[in-house]
Amino acid sequence: MLVELRIRNVAVIDTVALPLAAGLNVLTGETGAGKSLIVGALGMLLGERAATDRVRSGADKATVEGVFEPGSMPALRAMLDERGIDADEDTLVLKREIGSNGRSRAWINGSPVTAAVLAEVGAQLVSVLGQHDSRQLVDAEHQRDVLDAFTGALDIRARVAEAFAQLGALRSRERELEVRRQDAAKRADYLCFVAREIDDANPVVGEDETLDGEIRRLSHAEELQTLAAQAATAISGDERAALTRLASVRRALVSLDRIDPDTGRWQVGFDAAVYALDELVRELETYAESIEADPSRLRTLERRRDQLLSLMRKHGPTLQEVIDTGSQARAELDLVDGGTLDLAAIADARATAEGALVEAAAELTRRRQSGAQQLARAVTQLLPELGMPEGRLQVVLTPVDQIGAFGAEQVTFVAALNAGGEARPLGRLASGGELARVMLALSTVLARLQQVPTLVFDEVDAGIGGAVAWQVGALMRRVAKHHQVLAISHLAQIAARAHHHVVVRKSAIGTVTTADTTVVRDEPRVIEIARMLGGDAEREISRAHARELLERGEDEDSNGSSNAAPVRQRRGKPV
Repeated sequence: MLVELRIRNVAVIDTVALPLAAGLNVLTGETGAGKSLIVGALGMLLGERAATDRVRSGADKATVEGVFEPGSMPALRAMLDERGIDADEDTLVLKREIGSNGRSRAWINGSPVTAAVLAEVGAQLVSVLGQHDSRQLVDAEHQRDVLDAFTGALDIRARVAEAFAQLGALRSRERELEVRRQDAAKRADYLCFVAREIDDANPVVGEDETLDGEIRRLSHAEELQTLAAQAATAISGDERAALTRLASVRRALVSLDRIDPDTGRWQVGFDAAVYALDELVRELETYAESIEADPSRLRTLERRRDQLLSLMRKHGPTLQEVIDTGSQARAELDLVDGGTLDLAAIADARATAEGALVEAAAELTRRRQSGAQQLARAVTQLLPELGMPEGRLQVVLTPVDQIGAFGAEQVTFVAALNAGGEARPLGRLASGGELARVMLALSTVLARLQQVPTLVFDEVDAGIGGAVAWQVGALMRRVAKHHQVLAISHLAQIAARAHHHVVVRKSAIGTVTTADTTVVRDEPRVIEIARMLGGDAEREISRAHARELLERGEDEDSNGSSNAAPVRQRRGKPV
């Protein structure tokens, strides 16, 4: 359960430490005192998106910290262990910090975590139900989620969604293959021509560059022979050749070495140069001998080059793309011949997937049919306690034309809340108060199944009063036998039922407005209940009304009754 909520620099809140207890905790206070800010701060702690305008004016950051005693929650501890968060202690501390610059940070037991992890862990610890949840209840998807959660069918629904996705993928693949096969059949003649043309040519990557080089050499054979011979003769051909004329240089270098041995390195370099020239002469001569004019070979190469150029113009611009085009044409032709077999295999797989989807959807339908009756009966049993003695809820399952990702039926909650009244969808109920009470009854039923230790009811009593409010308080107190409950309320009938009563007050410190909380017991609690009843809390008659309300709540609790009549109205004030 949530032991303490610490809030600092959130909106008008300077510093608040809100202690909570087991059972029913009720948070009261004047309108605008800051109750909604406390609930908003709790939402921040549970990973909700927090804007920078939540930071108190003049402060660098807003901080919310919650101290929990989770008790035995193996799934939660496994989740924390998986993320490397120390969970050995009996206390779990969640902390969220929002900077005025928009930066957000979070910790669990001192370990930094993301807001997403904080939300995931927070969802295991606290469930918040607010006024907006009543309106959410009219949404068909939300009603379906409620029913599936109640019946424990979320795992089966996940199987249905998975089978639906697999079937959809197979259908898409089947359509795509059929379209490609039909397209290939229409283009078969052209594809055959392309594949045959490229296969006959049998091009090789890089062949065009090799051809260009050889064609250039054959086209200039005589010129290349002449140039190579001239170069070889100029180096080593006659008395005027380079090597002959360099003999005098050798003699000079030998003489220098005899006189000054330090010049010997020059002769080494000279010898290397002469050797290189000798090698160059041999290569030039070999090259000149290898060049031979061959008009027939030249024509053959030019025809081959023209053939490749033609292919590259059609299917290029590179030989690699030409080769790829041939491969693609053959693959498309294979679709014409083998596509029927592939389509047959996919059809078999599709039939299997359809069977799996139908089977999973049928199991989901059976669960929903059974759960719909149980849920409707459980909620209907609670409606008289909420001031609707003739009220009844029905969960209607309407088959859809085709099985979808969420099953084979649409889920609709309908209710008849008055004697002889027509059952209508929840969205068409006469008042928001009626819808709120149906939502509270549903929440009570679901709370029996939930493992979340702390439930927060944020002003779900809007639109009700009098005897109904008394009964709502009794229902909340009953839920509090199995969960810690925190209720934010304006109704004395609910506050009088609390095990732990906290008052939120707004005050001014100098020129700064702030909100603070106080746990009230005994006479201070009597004064707060008197204020909520609408009387003058300073008058003894108002306090007497408040004491009577508190005593009646305690008497009924000790007698095990939740349906006793509330304190009657006095002087027009609902009590």
